[in-house]
Amino acid sequence: MQAEGMPAVDAWVARIGKAVGWLTLAMVATVLVVVVARYGFDRGWLWLQESVTWMHAATFMLGGAWALRSGDHVRVDIFYRRLAPRGQALVDLGGTLLFLLPLCLFLAWDSRGYVLQSWQVREASREAGGMQGLFLLKTLIPLGMLLLALQGASEALRAWLRLRAAGAGR
Repeated sequence: MQAEGMPAVDAWVARIGKAVGWLTLAMVATVLVVVVARYGFDRGWLWLQESVTWMHAATFMLGGAWALRSGDHVRVDIFYRRLAPRGQALVDLGGTLLFLLPLCLFLAWDSRGYVLQSWQVREASREAGGMQGLFLLKTLIPLGMLLLALQGASEALRAWLRLRAAGAGR
């Protein structure tokens, strides 16, 4: 039986994850355009080059929750895979409650001043011809941490339900 976490969060994260997948494709296409324009036509646009960095940042900040949901995140699997389902659920629950959620909340909280200051000055690229709205990109830091924390809470609930089910099966 697959324990359910928080279906609304899981669905939201899945939609964002799929959108980020398309953003990754757009990033690859943009790099191709930048390279062809530069080396094929001796042309370049700084804003287009910066857009690759922005897309990469968005992919990283918004894709973390999707990676967690789909089990594609980094995990030390030396012991985990040998554990019984109950042990895996304990590791998942403990890791989420002790490490993931506190880190997400700390980073979201700590980035507050950084993001607010950027919004106050409507920060833009330092380069002439660069992208405007850098404050929007910086907003992805707390937003990404909030999304990751929500997915972490869903995963913790899922692990707790697996533990309860394993305990009832004794």
